[in-house]
Amino acid sequence: MQKNAGAINQRELPELASKSLDPSGTERQLILFNDEVNTFDFIIDSLIRVCSHTFEQAEQCTLIAHYKGKCVIKTGSDTEVQQCADALTRLKISVEVN
Repeated sequence: MQKNAGAINQRELPELASKSLDPSGTERQLILFNDEVNTFDFIIDSLIRVCSHTFEQAEQCTLIAHYKGKCVIKTGSDTEVQQCADALTRLKISVEVN
């Protein structure tokens, strides 16, 4: 496999992960909970549309929530996370903001 010139170096990941996206320094988490109502396809499509996930991200989050009971699907500012939470709640998807 060829290395992509624009790819992030693995050694840079911890540094990038520690930088806060919110100027106030407080990041919120949006948590998806497993339910017995919605289909995998519906949740995956919803995460793609609402949270701007790639198909792979949405699929992994859905599987984690299914097997572990919950999964953090988004982190960011209070406003950003709350907008996603509101949209997913309107779709009857079980989420919580922490």
